[in-house]
Amino acid sequence: MTTELDLKGEVCPYTFVKTKLKLEEVESGEELVVYFDHAPAVENVPRSLKNEGHKIMGIEKTGDHLWKVRIKKL
Repeated sequence: MTTELDLKGEVCPYTFVKTKLKLEEVESGEELVVYFDHAPAVENVPRSLKNEGHKIMGIEKTGDHLWKVRIKKL
């Protein structure tokens, strides 16, 4: 199952906090897809989640200032 989270309009550190809270709702092994439009979040959030043991499945630029990050909760 894949869960999506739209964080367009949010900035750091709220992007990380909201991503982490949403991950708490996701079962282990499931995927969370998060949409960002804040460039620093595209570097900071995946790095922080990776440090916490989650797997970054991919980062895709989907438009001008718009990214899609796929995270697998481990």
